[in-house]
Amino acid sequence: MANGKIGVLSSGMNQSGVRNYNERLLLSMLQRRHQPMSGIDLARRAGLSAQTVSIILRKLESDGLLLRGTPIKGKVGKPSIPMDLAADGVFSFGLKVGHRSAELLLMDFKGEVREQISTTYAFPLPGDIFEFLHQGLLSISSNFRSGVLKRICGIGIAIPFELWKWDNVVGEQSAIFQSWKQVDFKLEVEKFSDLSVFVVNDSTAACRAEHLYGRGKEFRDYAYFFIGAFVGGGVVINHTVFEGNHGNAGALGSLRSTSPLGESRQLIDVASIHVLETRLIELGVCPELIWEQPQDWGEVGKYIEPWISETAQELAKAALSVCSVIDFEAILIDGAFPTNIRTELVERVRRYMATQDTRGLIAPRIEVGNVGINARAIGAASGPIFSQYLLNTNAGLSAI
Repeated sequence: MANGKIGVLSSGMNQSGVRNYNERLLLSMLQRRHQPMSGIDLARRAGLSAQTVSIILRKLESDGLLLRGTPIKGKVGKPSIPMDLAADGVFSFGLKVGHRSAELLLMDFKGEVREQISTTYAFPLPGDIFEFLHQGLLSISSNFRSGVLKRICGIGIAIPFELWKWDNVVGEQSAIFQSWKQVDFKLEVEKFSDLSVFVVNDSTAACRAEHLYGRGKEFRDYAYFFIGAFVGGGVVINHTVFEGNHGNAGALGSLRSTSPLGESRQLIDVASIHVLETRLIELGVCPELIWEQPQDWGEVGKYIEPWISETAQELAKAALSVCSVIDFEAILIDGAFPTNIRTELVERVRRYMATQDTRGLIAPRIEVGNVGINARAIGAASGPIFSQYLLNTNAGLSAI
């Protein structure tokens, strides 16, 4: 701690300052490939001289950001030495603020979650969320040695766009909920932490997590749907999470849908977990389990089939809608639910796609996202790391 606040224990992370472009480029290439690469391969792909790359790699290794692998003997010349990101080289906190729950995790340089805590609530209020964050930082930090703590580079916060507009909050609570509109996240966190703060739309964060640590490297252009309390998503174009004018990678939850009676609706009204929650309440079934145990819905399993069916139909129509604008090669689907639910949902979407009118379109592949429930918090945690160590993907990394 410094000055009574949670933060780096010494200059630690800042000893070498902000990484320069070539350092970021090489680190980004290793991150993007998800595997060790030799200096020769890095030099060839980056368009830099072997000598320049060798100097940079030695510096990054000295700074604790890279690890040497076992030398690989070739037919001619010296053995090549693969270099990889050092998992313990950098850490970052990621906070997801959701409709019914919040998650706080500590992630390492390679995207692995080292520690995680969560909380549930009737609805999120600023005071409760920041207290959860404060106590969570203290709790998680107490489990790690000082060497780890001084390599934590910041806090990323994933939160829904214009949270205060959630229309399911009524009565007295509505006025209290409006307090989100005036929240200055950095100012609030500064009350108990010296760490840098990065705020991102929660759906954009989930898309970023899939792109960086999931199946993103398999496709050049794809649309991504994340089904949480409210469905959202993002778009990836030319290997880049495209963040729009207001930082949204794609407000896919706002896509229009039409009810059987011809009423206009948004995708969030028909393909979100809050729809399932409402139905459980109507049936007299406690819905808390779907938030408290998002990896196991066994106790409410018999009520889920109708929800999967309707959600799959709507996602199939939404997939074709986004493909009418951009010729995506794939649609990735993930969510805050058990993996068996995700698998079944994706299979249903594939079946419904076969019955849709695809005139003028090339139907995309429908694929399973594989980051899962932590996608929003992991995407949030990637913000501080990218800001200080990697190249901004919105600038384009297709060449690497």
